[in-house]
Amino acid sequence: MEVDEYRRHDGLGLAELIRRGEVSRGEVFDAASAAIERDNPHLRALVRTRFERARSEAEGIDLTAPLAGVPTLTKDLLMALEGEPLAFGSAALAEWKAPVESTLVARVRAAGLAILGQTATPELGLMGITEPRAFPHPVNPWDPQHSPGGSSGGAAAAVAGGLVPLAMAGDGGGSIRIPAAYCGLFGLKPSRGRVPQGPLHGEVWRGAVVEHAVTRSVRDSAALLETINGMDEGGPYPVPRERGFLAALERPPEPLRIAVSLGEPLSKPLGTRLDPEVRLAVEEAARTLEGLGHHVEWADPPVDGERLANAYLTLYLGHVTADLAWISRETGVPVSRLDIEPSTRAIARLGNHLPVRDYELAKRDWNAAARAMGAFHRRFDVLLMPVTAAPAPRLGELYPPAWQQRLMALLAIPALPRLALKAGMLGQLARDALSRTPYTQLANLTGQPAMSLPLHVTPQGLPVGVQVVGSMGDERRLLALAAQLEAEVQWQRHLPRVAQGG
Repeated sequence: MEVDEYRRHDGLGLAELIRRGEVSRGEVFDAASAAIERDNPHLRALVRTRFERARSEAEGIDLTAPLAGVPTLTKDLLMALEGEPLAFGSAALAEWKAPVESTLVARVRAAGLAILGQTATPELGLMGITEPRAFPHPVNPWDPQHSPGGSSGGAAAAVAGGLVPLAMAGDGGGSIRIPAAYCGLFGLKPSRGRVPQGPLHGEVWRGAVVEHAVTRSVRDSAALLETINGMDEGGPYPVPRERGFLAALERPPEPLRIAVSLGEPLSKPLGTRLDPEVRLAVEEAARTLEGLGHHVEWADPPVDGERLANAYLTLYLGHVTADLAWISRETGVPVSRLDIEPSTRAIARLGNHLPVRDYELAKRDWNAAARAMGAFHRRFDVLLMPVTAAPAPRLGELYPPAWQQRLMALLAIPALPRLALKAGMLGQLARDALSRTPYTQLANLTGQPAMSLPLHVTPQGLPVGVQVVGSMGDERRLLALAAQLEAEVQWQRHLPRVAQGG
């Protein structure tokens, strides 16, 4: 199998070729390896490969598994392979190896997928771009001057660049949907608790983080979710394994009540400026959905965007502080000497001075938003709105500049972090960190499923994703709607040149 032929198929398509005997697992493996060796040097999507181990593991794959023999990649964050490096995008963990395999990785293997390597992520997954100091920075296959987003930027670059048909990803504030939107991919964030994070973790960021994948096709996402969903032993959420995600694609959804919004309650408090191409993408999607027989009505989500942004950042600060303490314990290196980026250290210093009261009040704000959205979904089946405020930024555009890093270093002065918080630095952090991507955190805080659909390409040749948020646990309806739009718009005809063999 040649690389160009390999790239023409999604994961289920490759698995079907293998089952029919038209191509062997080894030939698919060789094509994927060749694509990675040829194109990763300029895509910079992977931080490490594991070809030899993956080839050995592929020999034992059950050919009846839904994605048997299909190559994939895991993210260098949370997704542990026993005895193998897992750096979380940080130099501080460059030599650390996972003591056990994560439940998710075990289920990925059970789906028949062959794990060829691990993809780049920002340090601790903290940014909506993927530019860690410790590893190469992936580029957007649509335009290498632009970022693929984050924190699953390496995964999105790998899939959009044709290295693999699907790659594992995680989403704590938009980290599946943002890179999917920037790279012209389908990205589903499942409901809270749908995908297990054990045994090393129970819940990450108080349940805001959910893991799944970025894919080129809706059916690959559904087939994967079919296998990986459901609680594991000792997990915090009683979410039994469910089926029917792939079957949901077999027929279009019934006419839906669709709320359409430009997300102003979320974006206006942060001073966000919506790019005209993003507005156009949302409006075009609304017209398409109306043409498909759905009832479309303009209605904003009933939430306080400023309060939500502050609540999100409050939990974020607290968890970064805990993460550094965990890294110190695992590596034996004092927190003060950890090899971490200035922005990460500054966030942790602020987190050290958060009152427990504020941390708990922030979580109550999450609940208030979830209850408000629950009532909203009595009127509307789904909410359509932007994923990001603009197409993909240029590489380096959103990384903290040198002057800002020097200011962050001042937080080492003992009294300054507490004073900074009292002076409103949390609000400033929210504006700096979230103004380009204010629309995705809502679903992480409420726990709802949400997806990015690649429905638009700008005249400059950059993709724009449109977000659809569903009610809690309603992935089947989202997937059915996504499949309907995929068939209508035929977004897979829009691929960057590298993924077309150009």
